[in-house]
Amino acid sequence: MEKATIETNTDFETRSLDTMCLNESSIQQPWWHNFKYSAAGILFGIALYKGEAISWFRIQEMFRFESFHMYGIIGTAVIVGMISVFIIKKFNIKTMNGETIVFPKKKLNKGNIIGGLLFGLGWGITGACPGPLYVQIGAGYLVVIVTLLSAMLGTLAYGYFREKLPR
Repeated sequence: MEKATIETNTDFETRSLDTMCLNESSIQQPWWHNFKYSAAGILFGIALYKGEAISWFRIQEMFRFESFHMYGIIGTAVIVGMISVFIIKKFNIKTMNGETIVFPKKKLNKGNIIGGLLFGLGWGITGACPGPLYVQIGAGYLVVIVTLLSAMLGTLAYGYFREKLPR
């Protein structure tokens, strides 16, 4: 088997699982092997729904500083993420396939700030960030399909104009 060389993207990690695992030690999994990720996504969606993290009203309360609810959810996620990364680094934990987990160094640039402001503006206007869009649609808020299509169009536009945007 021929080894694949993988270039590291300094802005974002945009590699798919297929390209991340192309090496001699990779194990070919059956097609149904990835259903565990769907199960985890469904459970996460249920948690978002039950925790009211998809509620437009909760998100508006957050942006108006009227409620701590969403800050509590986001803060808990940040703390869990920090502890998880610390444990992964401290104990050199590997993936289920035995591969080393790498956290590449990234530099802050003005494109991150502009993108973050646009993201926050879109989040405030629509009442949804990209992940919970699917949960909102699954919960029956079909008007959110417009937001999903807009997010997809924005992603397509970003891909097209990426090289011309500020870094």
